[in-house]
Amino acid sequence: MLNVDSLVNVLETKKLTVEEQLNIYWDLCQFYTKNDIEKLKMYAKNGINLAKNNKLMESRFNEYLGVGYLYEGKYDSAFVYCNKAQTLAIEAKDQKRELSVIITIGGIYYNQGRYDLLLENLFKALSLSELTDNKNQYAKTLRNIGSTYNNLGDTAKAILYQEKAKETIEKYNLKNQQMDVYYELGKIYHSQKKYNEAMDYLQKALDICITTHNRQYEAYCRLSLANLYAEGLKDYSQGEQQANEALQLADKIGDNYLLNNAKITLAGIYFFQSRYKDTENLSLSVWESDSTNYTSGRYATLYITLANAFLGNKDKMFTFYEKYGRIMDQYIHDTSLEKLHNLETKYETEKKEMRIVALEKERRLYSRLGIAVGLLVISMGIALLQTIRNSRKEKQLIATKAVQDGEMNERSRIAEDLHDRLGGSLSAVKIELHTAESLQNVSDKLDECIKEVREITHNLMPRSLRQSGIKTALEDFTAQFPNVRFHFFGEEKRFKERLEFIIYCCANELVTNSLRYSKAENINVQLIQSEKHVSLTVQDDGCGFDENTVTPGIGLKNIRDRVASCNGKLDMVSSKEKGTETTIELRVES
Repeated sequence: MLNVDSLVNVLETKKLTVEEQLNIYWDLCQFYTKNDIEKLKMYAKNGINLAKNNKLMESRFNEYLGVGYLYEGKYDSAFVYCNKAQTLAIEAKDQKRELSVIITIGGIYYNQGRYDLLLENLFKALSLSELTDNKNQYAKTLRNIGSTYNNLGDTAKAILYQEKAKETIEKYNLKNQQMDVYYELGKIYHSQKKYNEAMDYLQKALDICITTHNRQYEAYCRLSLANLYAEGLKDYSQGEQQANEALQLADKIGDNYLLNNAKITLAGIYFFQSRYKDTENLSLSVWESDSTNYTSGRYATLYITLANAFLGNKDKMFTFYEKYGRIMDQYIHDTSLEKLHNLETKYETEKKEMRIVALEKERRLYSRLGIAVGLLVISMGIALLQTIRNSRKEKQLIATKAVQDGEMNERSRIAEDLHDRLGGSLSAVKIELHTAESLQNVSDKLDECIKEVREITHNLMPRSLRQSGIKTALEDFTAQFPNVRFHFFGEEKRFKERLEFIIYCCANELVTNSLRYSKAENINVQLIQSEKHVSLTVQDDGCGFDENTVTPGIGLKNIRDRVASCNGKLDMVSSKEKGTETTIELRVES
């Protein structure tokens, strides 16, 4: 720690070249990666600002900033900075740098429980590490592949890749990776119920963590030991002790993913000890912290469901059982997409051949059956066509009604503005014309009318939105309110005017709702823009509402209609006294 303090002192007191400052920022980021997430992000941002003419260093600091957001569980932001780091590495033609970023992106997939995408990423890293002859990274990638297969339940492949990693580590004397391979082998032996071997490897890994002061890995080792004691040895006292120590370590370093894992592990131990209220409280804190993560989300809802079953709270039990079901459905859907794609590719030729055979049989059948079958097919086709037409008419009627309702509401709002604001002002001008002693009073009244007209037209279509785009428009809009803050991530560029207008309207409606109804002290508006997607999040710390009892109003219905018209996604999470968070994701059309 003394060395780090001296580095900071040199940075603050001595006159340094840009290169010297970048090297110090680099050393500080390396140190704080495992110890203090906020300081990691701070020095990474300083490095990014200083390295604008150095693509290689800028890539490194972007990756470190992505790592900071990864540890905080902010995966959208982590992806933005890691993707930028990878782009800079490719532009700098540095394959080793690109390899490092690929590994970090794999870490994001791992934390999200998206193992299919993680494996695809890891095999890409394995190929690149062989190409660059990076033995250290090659061994690390083998370990990660083995760990992923273990999480997927394929222990045979898990052992295969861990043994390859161990062989590489021993052959090239990579002592810095001994701790990692011991940890992974301990987890695999645990999954095989070989508890003594698992305990031996995990204890070896823990000893190295403590010696090297690696607090993050120490927390992971203690979590694995907690699960081993509780599940394998039924020693809940030792399990609870290890889980609590992991919890404290995760809290100190600010790793939200690790913190939630520790809470879930501890909640499970409480459950097996029949401490159902403690189980529920810990699981609820995980759910409120990150309900979107597949791993922590499904375990949190499962434990809340089970705890309330034993506590006799049937309504709460069924509520969270439904949430658990939705998470599992989404998880199965997402993990199946890649498999389905592979199956489609694999059997493309077979399907074409089968189709040819089927068409030939169909031709022969029609020639044999003749006119009678032909007439039957025609009549069925007419009936089907009529059904399709009726369906289209019904959809058109629904869509037309939605548009008409939206126009009606918008017209009503404009009418109210014109009547209440502009109408009153003009009436005052008319009276002033009859009674004014000077034209100055009339001029002042007309100035007020002009101001009102500008405000009304700005609400309908802000000039900044037309001229500068959605980022500037949202900056101008949020600047009107002292308790609303705007954050932007990604690359700013214009896209279709209709899409920009929809995002602006949604942000306007969500912020207005928070100001009117939630009694929020703070409102955060976040816009993340990438090449193919744009994401809007509005979060407040207001009173919130119960999603199961509150009926959505016209404003929320309009938002849903706007998002649906672009085939976008809308996700709203709210709870009483905890506030509301709404996220809208739309695909950007080229």
